[in-house]
Amino acid sequence: MNQDSPYITQVNGRTATTDDLAPLAFAGHAHFTALQVTGGRVRGLDLHLERLRSASEELFGRALPDDLVRSRLRTALRDGPADLSLTVTVSSPAGEFTAADADPALLVRTGPASSGPAGPLALAAVRHDRFLPHIKHVGEAAKTHLLRKAVAEGFDDAAFLDGEGRFSEATIWNLAFWDGESVLWPWAGLLTGTTMGIVRRQLDRLGVGQRTVPITPEDLPALAGAVVMNSWTPGVPVHRIGSAELPAAPPFLELLHRAYEAEPLTAP
Repeated sequence: MNQDSPYITQVNGRTATTDDLAPLAFAGHAHFTALQVTGGRVRGLDLHLERLRSASEELFGRALPDDLVRSRLRTALRDGPADLSLTVTVSSPAGEFTAADADPALLVRTGPASSGPAGPLALAAVRHDRFLPHIKHVGEAAKTHLLRKAVAEGFDDAAFLDGEGRFSEATIWNLAFWDGESVLWPWAGLLTGTTMGIVRRQLDRLGVGQRTVPITPEDLPALAGAVVMNSWTPGVPVHRIGSAELPAAPPFLELLHRAYEAEPLTAP
């Protein structure tokens, strides 16, 4: 831990050295999960563990035990602030451009807590398919490029359209829409975010209708609201996607936040 900072970077449970971090500067074959810690506890811990486990099995053919991951999280949180942001990155010590086998390495990094932008946001609608969209991987140069391009064109961020013209997700966000009665989730290849997973199971518990449907730019004028969500927040309002204006939907936003806050906080 830097003596001037309460935040840490650890690899396999110990303070990261330059030798640990140097290979990661070029690591594109890695995956991660990001979460907010509140009072030393997190929401949806089971979803984060499942994400890390399944992605490791697909990318590396093996995964670290959940108990070990939880132990690394506890070590990282032990001397830090009660509220913070935390990122867990899993990579292979064998490095890039090799088929060599090695047990995955676990990097844990903490930083200041965040709740994301207040919004409302305007999103450019851009054609883009992510590689392995169901995995939260680090090889994502297109995301930053498309974000920067959208901002240069007067938008706040970018939403992605797949090859069939359907909305999938945004750069670092899931998309959710509202028809006035039900929450609509895009039908397309996308990453099922942990916040999205939390909201969906809590909406089920609250008895709120949900549908997964194809949504295209032509469908937007008939919708009653839209948001983006990620580990920072269960909902930032979106008032425009491309040229389509979307109405403010305070009840929709309140519903998403209520569902998220109903998820219990648990200790790693």
